[in-house]
Amino acid sequence: MKVSGGIIAVFFLIGAFLTSCSTTHEQKSVEPAEFPAFDTESHRGGRGVMPENTIPAMLYSLSLDGITTLEMDVKATADGKLVLSHDDYLNPWFTRKPNGEDLREEEKENYPIMQMTYDELQQFDVGLKAHHLFPNQHKMEAYIPLLEDVIDSVQRFIEIEGREQVFYNIETKSSEEGDHKYNPVPEEFVKLLMEVIEKKGITPYVIVQSADVRTLRVLKEKYPHVRSSYLVGARRKDFTVEEDLEVLGFQPDIYSPNFKYITLDDVQKCQEMGMKVVVWTPNTKTEIEELKAMGVDGIITDYPELLVD
Repeated sequence: MKVSGGIIAVFFLIGAFLTSCSTTHEQKSVEPAEFPAFDTESHRGGRGVMPENTIPAMLYSLSLDGITTLEMDVKATADGKLVLSHDDYLNPWFTRKPNGEDLREEEKENYPIMQMTYDELQQFDVGLKAHHLFPNQHKMEAYIPLLEDVIDSVQRFIEIEGREQVFYNIETKSSEEGDHKYNPVPEEFVKLLMEVIEKKGITPYVIVQSADVRTLRVLKEKYPHVRSSYLVGARRKDFTVEEDLEVLGFQPDIYSPNFKYITLDDVQKCQEMGMKVVVWTPNTKTEIEELKAMGVDGIITDYPELLVD
């Protein structure tokens, strides 16, 4: 089904209600569920349309028939909770302070997410300020949510609507330079993430992705049954697939490069090795059709409606 502005507002209200009831789901299996024939992923919940990494964004994406996977980023707070955020700091592009003023670029270093508690983060709005990169994004009050609350809202929506189960592609946002300051060390980060995933009973439907090879190595060692996805950016221009995998140290389930730096030969090579190729983030119909013709196994985009038209 397609989404009107009125329905989007209803989704927001539903999300606010559902997150008030935290639930733990029985996990019958930890083995990965069958991967979609073609993986259609909503980047940060579809940030071209909705405030990124929020519950309303995830519910919007769920409302689109054909979206198989919700892509999201996680950071840790000062009180050891996991929240949805792509950035080390509160992002001035779309954040308003508790007093209603826009967060300015020069202020952002005062608000590192890992040095703020979850209660503090909830005082900031991330849905009302106009986003210069996405002028058509729907504006609404929104806050940075707990990963647990996102999962509860998604699973309850699936239950109520009878929707097909979606996958969760969760990115650990971390770097060696950020250890202890902007992110936990890899062992702690992966442990925090898997505690939430296992508590909520969604392990078979989880993909853990990262550009930080350290977290993927911990995942491979301690949770080999969880799908892994290796994110690769602009350095693809200088590295072969084999060299990328040498840096990682093992073969992940999914190879996930920036769509600008993937070739037909790369796609075929990965698939011959047994890896899926899921690219990010083409945002036009032409780009998406060209990538499909190339034979990629999935696409992550800011405009999920382009994948289901």
